[in-house]
Amino acid sequence: MNFALILFLLTVATGAVWLVDRLFLARRRAPDAPVPAWIEYPVSFFPVLLVVFLIRSFWVEPFKIPSGSMKPTLLVGDFILVNKFAYGMRLPVLNTKIFEVGEPQRGDVFVFRYPRNPKVDYIKRVIGLPGDEITYRNKIVYVNGKEVPQTLLGPYVGSGDEGRKMAGAEARREMLPGVEHDILTWPLHAGAEGTFRVPAGHYFAMGDNRDNSEDSRYWGFVPEANLVGRAFVIWMNWDSGIDFKRIGTLIK
Repeated sequence: MNFALILFLLTVATGAVWLVDRLFLARRRAPDAPVPAWIEYPVSFFPVLLVVFLIRSFWVEPFKIPSGSMKPTLLVGDFILVNKFAYGMRLPVLNTKIFEVGEPQRGDVFVFRYPRNPKVDYIKRVIGLPGDEITYRNKIVYVNGKEVPQTLLGPYVGSGDEGRKMAGAEARREMLPGVEHDILTWPLHAGAEGTFRVPAGHYFAMGDNRDNSEDSRYWGFVPEANLVGRAFVIWMNWDSGIDFKRIGTLIK
């Protein structure tokens, strides 16, 4: 379901009724005459739909995390907000950039449309910028030939069923230039390795759950045209119950 297109069409339809009523129909009604339901409801809903459409299209959009590929940064059931203005103002539905604002920075957690199926949204971390050479070997990232330092934090300890499912995972802290963040690795499981040269206008994305993430190592690079925005806060977590400790957590 293309929610953005549906919201756009509803906004246009109710806006058209509001405009016709304001310019023509309202003037012809007697002051005490009832407003027909087919006019009353669209006119009432139009301002709400317009505000939601503008906020969602140009400022922030909510997303739900469906998988564990970004653990430990993001957990299944996290509801996040994405800053859609961070990487430029784009036309809704068409996603065509009309105003330059900024570009993804190394270490950003960003949402993008999956290159192999643009109807699906993915969330990963920016590891490689245009022109970079990225190597992933022995669970270590190298950027342009330089090793990205890591610190071993110990076994990953989750809560409840999640913790039992993650038994065997190791937590590490990775120090990308300007951004320190935690990642997971699995000593007994090897993710895809190799060296990748990021072409112009593209980005190299990886999940923080390094050995359990389908990312640029498998399907290639993220085109600039597929960018949606930068994730910046967790506003809710629901996975068989509310985890109040995660509400309001800034994403880094």
